[in-house]
Amino acid sequence: MANIQNLPIDIQTSKLLDWLVDRRHCNLKWQSAVMAVREKINNAIQDMPENEEIKQLLSGSYIHYFHCLRIVEILKGTEASSKNIFGRYSSQRMKDWQEIIFLYEKDNAYLAEVASLLVRNVSYEGPALRKQVTKVQQLQNELSRREVECQSAAADMKERFYTACKQYGIMGENVARELQALVKDLPSVLEEVGKKASGLAEPIQLYTAFVQFVCGWCEPVLPMLTFMQRQGNTTVYEWRMGTPPSVTERPVVEEAPLDMVTEESIDWGALDSSDRAGEMHTVDLGISVEDGVDWGISLEPSAETDSGGINWGDGNAAPLDIEVVDIGTECPEGVARGEDALSLLENPATRNQFINELMELELFLRQRLSEMAEEGDIVAMSQFQLAPSVIQAQTTERIQGMLGEVRTMLEQLTSVRMQHLFMIQASPRYVERVSETLRQKLKQADILLLKRAGLEERRQEALQEQARLEPRIDLLATRTRELQKLIEADISKRYGNRPVNLMGVNV
Repeated sequence: MANIQNLPIDIQTSKLLDWLVDRRHCNLKWQSAVMAVREKINNAIQDMPENEEIKQLLSGSYIHYFHCLRIVEILKGTEASSKNIFGRYSSQRMKDWQEIIFLYEKDNAYLAEVASLLVRNVSYEGPALRKQVTKVQQLQNELSRREVECQSAAADMKERFYTACKQYGIMGENVARELQALVKDLPSVLEEVGKKASGLAEPIQLYTAFVQFVCGWCEPVLPMLTFMQRQGNTTVYEWRMGTPPSVTERPVVEEAPLDMVTEESIDWGALDSSDRAGEMHTVDLGISVEDGVDWGISLEPSAETDSGGINWGDGNAAPLDIEVVDIGTECPEGVARGEDALSLLENPATRNQFINELMELELFLRQRLSEMAEEGDIVAMSQFQLAPSVIQAQTTERIQGMLGEVRTMLEQLTSVRMQHLFMIQASPRYVERVSETLRQKLKQADILLLKRAGLEERRQEALQEQARLEPRIDLLATRTRELQKLIEADISKRYGNRPVNLMGVNV
């Protein structure tokens, strides 16, 4: 018997309530009894004395039987004056709470309630709170990762912006002005290239002699290179006419405003879909239009003209003489105007011709260098015995030197920076397009930084939520362990103080 008294009673917490009902410690209909008790508790707490411990018991916690026992103990002190000679209390407060204790103890309804509360804490409340904490921790990790991604992407956008600015040769502080300022240095750069062209006399002479010797070609080769080698980067007028102009009237290029309207945003008026899809027949330029443009010429038959004829004004006037002139001859002699006033390397057409001839010369020198490396046999040498001295006197080292000079000029004219400069000079709209493209990179970087700030704010909110949940978990764990000890002690009394262990309590 003594050995049985020392044997512990192990009860699985999840099955505690069933265990109590099966052993008839609690009634199967304990819930209805507890509901009546809860109603009396709600009425009783409306009238309570000023006591700090009672306030703590009633604030933010589920009031159960053991709380009620403690409240009765406190009321025994606060309501001592209402005790009569028979040991009974005349205070309504004490009567209410004593009745609550009595109803709780009837059929051990209190034991079923605290057992249910313990099971709920262990099986539902605790896991739910821990799950919420895990979720907010995962959210924090995800938001931190996205913050790093946004920061990295923003830095990458800014790096791309400054890399693009470096390609254009600007600082990036004021993109539009810096791009337009680059064009001011373009004439001096092109003038330098024109001066370098004077050093191409030997490769041009070699190429000319080679073509004449091999092909019997008598026409001039590389005309643009030959001209610039002799005259330098002159005006297009001098290249075309053969003499320098007496007056040069360069075209005025206006700087593009930052809010320039692009072609896509031009409003052509109220056109229906059929006009946009097909050919535009009329354009409203403030001039009266029928099927064409009204130039003050009447197409209607009148008394002064034949039917369907054109009215040129006075029918008795002498016929007009119309002179057709060639393009470029509309200016007075000796005056370079418009594109004729540009230098050969500023004008796109002549510059392209110059670059093409440079590439032609480069290919020849590369081919000649390759051939000279293979001309070691007697047969190959005999082919050039009758060649001009300028061909026979060349060495591999001299050809390589010529090729290096030509390639240097080509790289200078076809570099990315020079291409941008030519585009800026040819079209002020290009400045606006480039500026907008670069501004978009900075704008995207700013958007990413704003997004990062939003993510950081959400991460702080998740951190605050975690800080709010963790104390609740600690408080729930404390109260659950208290309930566990109280239930174990209560059951132990029922079995002769045998040790009772509630298994699986983990909050």
